[in-house]
Amino acid sequence: MDKERFPNKKAVEGQKADLTDANLSSANLTRANLTSADLSGADLTGADLIDANLTGANLTNANLTNANLTSTNLTDANLTNADLTGADLRYADLTTAYLIDANLTRAYLTDANLTNADLTGANLTGANLTDANLTDAKGLDN
Repeated sequence: MDKERFPNKKAVEGQKADLTDANLSSANLTRANLTSADLSGADLTGADLIDANLTGANLTNANLTNANLTSTNLTDANLTNADLTGADLRYADLTTAYLIDANLTRAYLTDANLTNADLTGANLTGANLTDANLTDAKGLDN
């Protein structure tokens, strides 16, 4: 995490925060409130976002490789073209999230809620979807 721009979790928290292209790699953002935050292009590689609130957040083109998003609320989040390779999304709420062209290779989506999510063009190679709720999810091949 860029210590000069973001010295601690409080520095990045807040509804509608503008964190465009921020370097938050390996940041501890457990239970952070990032409702409607703009994290487009942000580097969240290996970040800890357990139980964070990212409702309505813009994560377009964000790098979330190996990020821990266990029990994170991503309802209505835009993850278009995001890289979630190896990300832990167990128990995450991705209801009506946009995962268009997202890379979910080897992501853990066990017990995740993907109701009405748009997965058009998403790469799910090796992803674990055990007990995930895919009710009315779009873009999945039958």
